[in-house]
Amino acid sequence: MIGPRPVEAAAAFANRLTGAAPLSRDRLACHAGKTARFLVGPLDLAFTVQTTGEVLPAVEGAEVQLTARLSPFLLPRLAARDEAAIREVAMEGDADLAAELAFLAQHLRWDVEEDLSKLVGDAAANRAVGAARAAAGWGKDAASRLATSAAEYATEEAPILASRAKVAAFVEDVSRLRDDVERLAKRVDRL
Repeated sequence: MIGPRPVEAAAAFANRLTGAAPLSRDRLACHAGKTARFLVGPLDLAFTVQTTGEVLPAVEGAEVQLTARLSPFLLPRLAARDEAAIREVAMEGDADLAAELAFLAQHLRWDVEEDLSKLVGDAAANRAVGAARAAAGWGKDAASRLATSAAEYATEEAPILASRAKVAAFVEDVSRLRDDVERLAKRVDRL
């Protein structure tokens, strides 16, 4: 059995997200009849906004009001709500639709635990999501510790970088030396 095409699966996912937040569908309904095209790596996905605020795969040959180009590597950052990632999406066309989609991308939340609980039950879904959060937290903690250790090594153990305290002490020493040289120059002038 062949599953849904990527554009149909993406439309179903978008409708699932907007269905959980009815105001988002109201916001999209203002753009009814407009078509947005998303170029994600090799995928070319086009959707048309319906009067209900839902999106459906665009019919072939539909006039596109907005084209968005993004790298597939940007998707995890977008899912993590990285604001810089949203600015990296290249959008051309209808500015109002682009602004609306950017707003929804920043504010819509996927309740993974709710959807997963329908497949495996509440307890298993809760554990799986908890484990995923813990793994993500461990990754951030490990990255932070690694960065701190590397900075400490570069400034203390193998001083290839100067610490802030050492730079401040150097600046103070240079200022003191300059003042001493000026005083010595005045003494020499008096002699």
